[in-house]
Amino acid sequence: MTRRRNPFETRPGTDARPVPPRPRRSDTHIMLGNTMDWTEHLRYGPLQPLEQVDGALPIEDHGLIGDGMTGALVGRDGAIDWLCVPRFDHPPVFCRILDRDRGGAFTVAPEDLLESRQAYLDETGILATEMRCPTGRVRVIDAMTFHRGSVLSDDAQAARGELVRCVEVLDGSASLRVAFDTWQPSQFRRRGDAWQIRFPDRPELVLSLIADRPLDGPRTVLRLRSGDRLHLTLRWNGVEKDDRSTPPLQAIDDTIDAWRRWLGCLSYQGPQAPLVRRSAITLKLMDNVENGAIIAAPTSSLPEAIGGVRNWDYRYAWIRDAAFSVYALRRIGVDREARSFLAWVLDIIDRDGGRPKVLYTIDGRQPDPEREDPTLAGYRGSQPVRWGNGAATQRQHDVFGEIIDCAYQWVRHEGRIGEGLWDRLRPLIEAARVEWDEPDQGIWEVRSSGRPFTYSAALCQVALDRGAWIADRLNLPGDVDGWRADAARLRETILDQAWDAEQNALTEHVGGKERSGLDASILALPLRRVVRADHPRMIATTEAVRQQLDAGDGLLFRYHPDRSPDGLPGHEGAFLLCSFWLVDNLTLQGRVDEALDLYNSLCARANAVGLLAEQIDPSSGRFLGNFPQAFSHVGVIASGVTLARALEGDRRDLGEGAEDAPG
Repeated sequence: MTRRRNPFETRPGTDARPVPPRPRRSDTHIMLGNTMDWTEHLRYGPLQPLEQVDGALPIEDHGLIGDGMTGALVGRDGAIDWLCVPRFDHPPVFCRILDRDRGGAFTVAPEDLLESRQAYLDETGILATEMRCPTGRVRVIDAMTFHRGSVLSDDAQAARGELVRCVEVLDGSASLRVAFDTWQPSQFRRRGDAWQIRFPDRPELVLSLIADRPLDGPRTVLRLRSGDRLHLTLRWNGVEKDDRSTPPLQAIDDTIDAWRRWLGCLSYQGPQAPLVRRSAITLKLMDNVENGAIIAAPTSSLPEAIGGVRNWDYRYAWIRDAAFSVYALRRIGVDREARSFLAWVLDIIDRDGGRPKVLYTIDGRQPDPEREDPTLAGYRGSQPVRWGNGAATQRQHDVFGEIIDCAYQWVRHEGRIGEGLWDRLRPLIEAARVEWDEPDQGIWEVRSSGRPFTYSAALCQVALDRGAWIADRLNLPGDVDGWRADAARLRETILDQAWDAEQNALTEHVGGKERSGLDASILALPLRRVVRADHPRMIATTEAVRQQLDAGDGLLFRYHPDRSPDGLPGHEGAFLLCSFWLVDNLTLQGRVDEALDLYNSLCARANAVGLLAEQIDPSSGRFLGNFPQAFSHVGVIASGVTLARALEGDRRDLGEGAEDAPG
């Protein structure tokens, strides 16, 4: 799906946002030509020995690079062991993270590697990996590059479609191993000054590998000494390019410029500011530059429990996850991504006849049916590996509220919507009105029979409340009084029928004769302005969730599968976003010191380069689930903003409904 005309009717002047001036060359600390002085850009931790667990590099020993079209995981061992091209949701070229022997990787590392460390260049998505062998130290700078002058918030052609690896021997000497092993069968042939890689099973895909030193083929060992350098550029087709001859260092400098211009829009001064900024960059790495789709994670099938079957493909755009992402970004001043995302969603609704699905490919289609891949062993033997996601066919009623809340956020921040667009949104409000108590698969996408989940009902309440506000504010047609009355009744219904006096908590589903389990998603109700955080039943629920879903050290499970059947065997790790929701509730209940301590402890779980996975193994502290996970970085940003406001005595976040929402 390509970028289209903006569907919003805006007031004069509201569509423009000043772009920070291009940094002076001296601001970048980059000297092009014969030197690569990155030192002032890097904030390394200490060198650490390399460790493998069950033959695999830990998930947390990776960094992410990307260009808004796709992303790659770079291991601390110098290997790119995950990359899909030309797009996030296309088949991987390298997926060694899912199979050490057969997955394939693009490795640049000294032989006899002993220890390493990683860091991002300040305020960018460019990654440095420093590696030590017995005879010296090597540094690799990895970047997916942007065209010169790119504006990352609104530039469909920003990505060059190339990965640049700049290698330098810092001291001593090294036998540098360059290995290019693909997952799918490929043909590696010399074409002029480049190696060309073709795939019999993917004839449309052609890769080019260009090096400024001779390579013998897919596997080469180069003997390098202190000061020696190697530049490698991997390019792929599928993106129009007008500057393919740009030297690697110039391409990196242009990319630094693009990142810093984008980051100049951020407005955040609060706890954990460096990690909040890093989380914003991480979310931007998962934002498709072509059309505003935001993926849940750039990977597939990283397990929620080692050896378990809860291994899912997250390389798609979930309405829910993306809505959370743009809401978090808007709170720190990133507005254009919110506009692009809503335009993308509304295009889909218009094309599909008005009924939104749960998730989409980046171009707004439905993914291929979920399938299991027996050819890959899975991360640390966790099978099955899956491509596609069966949740695409589920019913999840919260999408009504997510979409209408996005529209509400737009209108509240100086925008308008026309009647044509409103004609597409109004049926979603009516659907929420009548479907809120029908069973669905819920926010956690259970694979058991559906239930009338409390979170789904709450987001239907959001659709009614925000829909009434929009229609009233803009004098648009609709049953404003009826929607508003139904929203109020639904709030009371949730407080009454989801309440379990024995558990002293609001529980996972509304009504019904069966006892309902506890669900950490209830902690999100105050954040969606359905129930005040300081409501007595919400205070009690917070404590019940904290005690009964406790995974230790401030971590929470989403739910207990034995009490809340989800149709899957086994268990999973602690879900990080739920703990950030706990931070928000504690903050809004006035327990700010307690919330700040928990927030800091959660942020301390980020890896050395500031990335978080979906889940944490409570017994070991290791990362689980797809990585990096948008939800977890949403938590870093949103909870940071809530805490910052509370520390300033600002109580705008405490309220019910659209009228009480922060400006």
